[in-house]
Amino acid sequence: MSAVWELLALSASLLVVVLAQGGKYSREANEAATASSPKRQEAGEFRVVKLNQIWEKAQRLHLSAVKLAELHSDLKIQEKDELSWKKLKAEGLDEDGEKEAKLRRNLHVIMTKYGMNGKKDAQLVDTNYIKDVTESDVLDDPRLEKLWSKAKTSGKFSDQELDKLWREFKHHKEKIHEYNILLETVSRTEEIHKNMINPSEHDQFKEEILHGKHTELKDKMRSINQGFDRLRKISHQGYDTASGLEFEEPRVIDLWDMAKSANFTEKELESFREELKHFEAKIEKHHHYQKQLEISHQKLKHVEGTGDKDHLSRNKEKYVMLEEKTKELGYKVKKHLQDLTSRLSRGLQHNEL
Repeated sequence: MSAVWELLALSASLLVVVLAQGGKYSREANEAATASSPKRQEAGEFRVVKLNQIWEKAQRLHLSAVKLAELHSDLKIQEKDELSWKKLKAEGLDEDGEKEAKLRRNLHVIMTKYGMNGKKDAQLVDTNYIKDVTESDVLDDPRLEKLWSKAKTSGKFSDQELDKLWREFKHHKEKIHEYNILLETVSRTEEIHKNMINPSEHDQFKEEILHGKHTELKDKMRSINQGFDRLRKISHQGYDTASGLEFEEPRVIDLWDMAKSANFTEKELESFREELKHFEAKIEKHHHYQKQLEISHQKLKHVEGTGDKDHLSRNKEKYVMLEEKTKELGYKVKKHLQDLTSRLSRGLQHNEL
């Protein structure tokens, strides 16, 4: 009889475990939709511990509301990539560790972008140049600083055009950071490979990956040189005489330049052009919400000083709504950029075959 009771108890325990697992998986399936809910935030904003630590650190820094929303979008993309990599690793599909290395590089880029890499001079100013026009040294490149200074004082740009040009300068700076991080990684890997006494077949495979990284470095350098030529032309001539371009947003311009070099048919290229138009519209919408978030943040700080609780409550509601919308759009823009870049990479690799 006691054996029967033990069997029943074991069955009940197994049922509890199965139900708990079912709840776990259904909860995971819905996490994307509830990522910004208060309960989700109490448990941690992200499902990866180190990303939560970065986010918590960012809350303590004097980052603007726009910059925090942008960081949130970057970390959400990193989270998606980290979780995908964990599945690949569990299936034994990253034996060479290349995808893991890329994740580390991407995180390094994020930390540098938001001044969280431990370097005092890495702090970035707010998105809008108008607030910190004296801090041109944020560009970290004398050539860029000289061009920006010339553009600011030339009288050839409206405030809106200067805002757009500032985004182009910052985008160019980010491309240089990414190039330097990749160069440092490749150099370190080459040094280790050179000191190997008996290279194995696995190391031969690593050599092939290094060759691919050298190609990536060349592509990035070509993009940097083309971008600098464009900035120099616009800074000297203004947007009117430099017009005639397909697109205005710097990331879209880069993608279109790459697409024209890829092995696309005329029909595929036209389809890609149309998708880039939709992508640029999405970016413009994101910029609109970023500006609205900044305005709302300034209003909220003003109302906090008045002591008007009703007015404060209404402003907080609007601010939270704009903050969530800005984060959501930021994530969509970065995800779309990832997808477009991946398509282009496949086209460019086909060119090399």
